[in-house]
Amino acid sequence: MLKITDINKVRLSGRVLEGPEYSHKTYGEAFYLMLLGIFRKSGNEDRIRLIVPEKLLGGRSPKENELLDICGQIRTYNRRENGRSKLEIMVFVQDISRGGNDFCYENEVDIEGYICKEPVRRSSPLGREICDLLIAVNRPFNKSDYIPTIAWGRNAVNCSRFYVGDKVYIKGRIQSREYRKYIEEKGLVTKTAYELSAIRTELVNDDPGSV
Repeated sequence: MLKITDINKVRLSGRVLEGPEYSHKTYGEAFYLMLLGIFRKSGNEDRIRLIVPEKLLGGRSPKENELLDICGQIRTYNRRENGRSKLEIMVFVQDISRGGNDFCYENEVDIEGYICKEPVRRSSPLGREICDLLIAVNRPFNKSDYIPTIAWGRNAVNCSRFYVGDKVYIKGRIQSREYRKYIEEKGLVTKTAYELSAIRTELVNDDPGSV
């Protein structure tokens, strides 16, 4: 059984698509929004939202298509939209640097948290096994981030056996995907969903005497 301490780690290498744009100020510190593009091997590009403390920008604004290396954590926030609560998923940046000569696109996430909603197992239109999860990852000051996660194939079958309250380790990548939704007075609207695509999943034993 894998033995791991609490985890919420994100490593990204991609190109600047948008920003930085001022977002808000907390305890006197300003934060900015950016959009980072990361190409998959398939050629599709994930568009990942970042929230960056002003102090990390060092008085400069990364330009469009500039290559960056990012380290941080997944953060989730509830935002009111049309009278309903919408889960916002971003990467809180803890370190940022320019991509070097050996730059390559990277999108790696490691989290450890608790199953907080019953897993939903289903099949894709092509018959591939899928399992939807919601993982609660604790952070200081009694806060938690609730991370929507999707598993495929064997991982999906494995995840469908998890129970609410199980502690799990997940390795994967952040993915974005567009979908269309009908909204009154607006008709069909294109929206973007964000989730963690699981590559590896494993139960974690909290017993300190286990190995």
